[in-house]
Amino acid sequence: MRRFFAAALCAVLACGLTACAQGGEHSAEFYAMDTTMSVTAYGNGAKNAVQKAQTEIDRLESQLSRTRGDSVVSRLNAGSGSQTVGPEVSSLLSIAEEYSAATSGAFDITIAPLVSAWGFTTDHYQVPDQRELDELVTHVGSSHIHLGGESEVSLDNDTQIDLGGIAKGYASDCVEAILAKNGVESAKVELGGNIYVRGSKPDGNAWRVGIQDPNNSDGFVGILSLTDGFAVTSGGYQRYFEQDGKRYHHIIDPATGYPAESGLISVTVVAPGNEEETESCPGHGTMCDAFSTALFVMGEEKAVEFWRSGTYAFQMILVTEDGRVLVTDGLGDEFEQEDGGGYAYETISRSPS
Repeated sequence: MRRFFAAALCAVLACGLTACAQGGEHSAEFYAMDTTMSVTAYGNGAKNAVQKAQTEIDRLESQLSRTRGDSVVSRLNAGSGSQTVGPEVSSLLSIAEEYSAATSGAFDITIAPLVSAWGFTTDHYQVPDQRELDELVTHVGSSHIHLGGESEVSLDNDTQIDLGGIAKGYASDCVEAILAKNGVESAKVELGGNIYVRGSKPDGNAWRVGIQDPNNSDGFVGILSLTDGFAVTSGGYQRYFEQDGKRYHHIIDPATGYPAESGLISVTVVAPGNEEETESCPGHGTMCDAFSTALFVMGEEKAVEFWRSGTYAFQMILVTEDGRVLVTDGLGDEFEQEDGGGYAYETISRSPS
């Protein structure tokens, strides 16, 4: 589960604003992909866009959910041999393989059996036997996924996929495309922690998004001013269980089969909106979703090294176990730190000091 708190997103709009004059505010709140979601749009085309966005998310869930027996993913996991999954799922699997390779396996969609072994699929939590984990890890890795022509996919024996670490990001890309097609210039989308804002608020100001303090559910480590962009946070503080005095969270390290112990407690990945000409889906929302998980697994040193490589265009905010908040310099004045939480703030530059 990912949790991303939004601050000042529900501003009271005066009817004299341009957005009100041109169609007003339209929003929908609903439950999908195992989380609460909301889409709010302003101006002409907003009502139609919101309705289409909810319909699209429901459609994506029917394709991508591992817990729905009739989904494409469930049929792939339950089947044997080569199966036709369609161009959409095939494209998403292909980008997942790319991100897995780019992060040296820190992001990996074949961790499905590991997630189940820990009970995070059913909420019946348990610490698996070491022998079980050792066996399951042998079936983890993108090399166990085989993509063929005509959207053909096959999985090695005992390999299963879970798109939970990328599906909501993909959905946010698809919603962005719907908003663009309907002429919406101002909107906010919250898909269970995956934030997308289109343009600025109707009053012309940037959206203000709060980055939750992992040690205080009522506090923030900072406020992000965001205009036309994506922001996704991963942290081990929202879904976990305790056994024999030890806490186990839901972000699994594919290399060990255990919850990642990387020294990080929260990772936020930020990227600009997609180019409207491409209406890319998957796009930057998908990337942010995947990388927020991967960087959490990597830990501070490797996450910073990955960002400095410049291979992908994103910024990030890392919160460490030892009380530091690391903010990449590309965020500049867009990030406002929150005092009083006891954190030390550092700026990360492209070149090591």
